[in-house]
Amino acid sequence: MPPRVVLVGPPGSGKSTAARLVASRLSVPSRDTDVDVELAAGMPISDIFVEHGEDHFRGLERAAVAAALKEHDGVLALGGGAILDERTRADLRGRAVVFLDVSIKDAASRVGFNRDRPLLLGNPRAQWTRLMEARRGLYEEVATATVQTDGRTPDEVADQIVAVLG
Repeated sequence: MPPRVVLVGPPGSGKSTAARLVASRLSVPSRDTDVDVELAAGMPISDIFVEHGEDHFRGLERAAVAAALKEHDGVLALGGGAILDERTRADLRGRAVVFLDVSIKDAASRVGFNRDRPLLLGNPRAQWTRLMEARRGLYEEVATATVQTDGRTPDEVADQIVAVLG
């Protein structure tokens, strides 16, 4: 059975938190592919980037997403860059996918652009903006619905996701 819903969006959009809250409301399990990657690698994502590079991380991420889409029947949160892989985008077709959209202002206040976000090192605001410019169209391509998270509490976001699921 496929996931009830897959959540996609940039860093700071609240995917992991929303996944847990939506799963609780639907009485299903939640799963986060970033956690799956860290468990498989035995190290944090930031260390994977430093020790093995982004290409290695993306390979681990692709495997984690493919496995989760086959095995998980609850709420699934994908890492922010998972949609960069065209096979992942193909795998998401025909599924309930919600794009959690967020402005840089709200994203910055949520994640603080800390060192655990390897793609945001250097000038985090400029990097985040660049990532969103490159990814927005891909998030929109895979999404069956979009939920704006700016100015909303996690509970409000979760309620909106449940509402768009019907």
